[in-house]
Amino acid sequence: MRPPPWLGPGTLGRDLTLGGVSLAGGLVLYAIGTQPQLPYGTMTPDPAFLPSLVAVCVAVALRRVATGTSLALGTVAVVVDVALGGSLATVLVYTQVLYDACVFGSRRTWRWLLRVTVALSVLGAAAGVLWLGRWQGVGVGAPVVLAGVLPVVTGLSVRQYRDQATAERTWAEQTARLVELDRREAVSTERARMARELHDVIANHLSAVAIHATAVLSVPDLGRSQVESALRVIRESSVQGLAEMRQMIGLLRGPAESGTGEDATEEATRARLSEVATVVDRARAAGLAVRVRWRGEPRVLPVGVDLAAYRIVQESLTNALKHGTGEADLKVAYEPATVVVSVANRPRREAATVGGGGAGLIGMRERVALLHGRFTAGPRDGHWHVRAELPTDAFVGNGRAR
Repeated sequence: MRPPPWLGPGTLGRDLTLGGVSLAGGLVLYAIGTQPQLPYGTMTPDPAFLPSLVAVCVAVALRRVATGTSLALGTVAVVVDVALGGSLATVLVYTQVLYDACVFGSRRTWRWLLRVTVALSVLGAAAGVLWLGRWQGVGVGAPVVLAGVLPVVTGLSVRQYRDQATAERTWAEQTARLVELDRREAVSTERARMARELHDVIANHLSAVAIHATAVLSVPDLGRSQVESALRVIRESSVQGLAEMRQMIGLLRGPAESGTGEDATEEATRARLSEVATVVDRARAAGLAVRVRWRGEPRVLPVGVDLAAYRIVQESLTNALKHGTGEADLKVAYEPATVVVSVANRPRREAATVGGGGAGLIGMRERVALLHGRFTAGPRDGHWHVRAELPTDAFVGNGRAR
């Protein structure tokens, strides 16, 4: 059974209820005659102890609203009560005031309370030894220990556990925020990678389609063989682009839908630099005269390097086809610690008939940056040069990072 809202943790209603219960318990002790406790208070009438009892119960009700006022009011009430002879009810309720002051008060408050209660206990024990003249007099300090030191120490323990729980909750919340930020960053990175892959997969195919379609529409009186050749290139580029698009969509849907598993997914997405001849053949079929030069001994490259080099060659030849004069030079060099790919072509002076937004260069630059390589692209000696130097010594032979 859940308590009513006004009795929930941290509410004024709960504090007022605790103060009322303390008063009711104190009145029961008052009714059975537990005052005075000290010998010199025998002449004090019993009603004189009630104001102190009520005051200390009010202090309990103010424990969270005004902790300092609660401690001051309770201390004054217990001092007056002890001066009258001491009542068990007031002293017991005052232990709750000390406990609440340590739990809800400031650090300075509980430190002073600990010092004062310990000092009073020592003074009481010393006074008892001097008064009785034997060591058993230390028992005089026992009431101060029970009514003062013990509530303070208990309150400190509860405060420590509460602060520790708060710190752990804060740490958990901060960890959750960091995890969420990492997740968002991962999603953003993956979206950028997907966009780059989609661009690289279909850009060269669509460019070939657009260029040959433009040629068929713009050149009058083309012969049937020329039209058929252009249509054949358009069809091959379209079919290849659709096939790669379906493969990409299947991978984006995940292994569960494609039914290939993680290893097959990695294998399907891996385009290899050693297979760049297919890109060269498509570029030649689209009308680009590509001269290829290989240097060094071909070797197995890490997955990221292999894919990046393949896509850079693919995008560079596509740009050469779109904006060049119909010729391009491709160089692939296997160095001891790097693999270098470069493409050079002479750009047309007139505006390209098929424009681009520069996404290809951005994608190539991002690929190289992710692999901590070097990338340059720009005009030099009347040609447009693209050069990517990709390090391979930071990876192990199976293509996974160390």
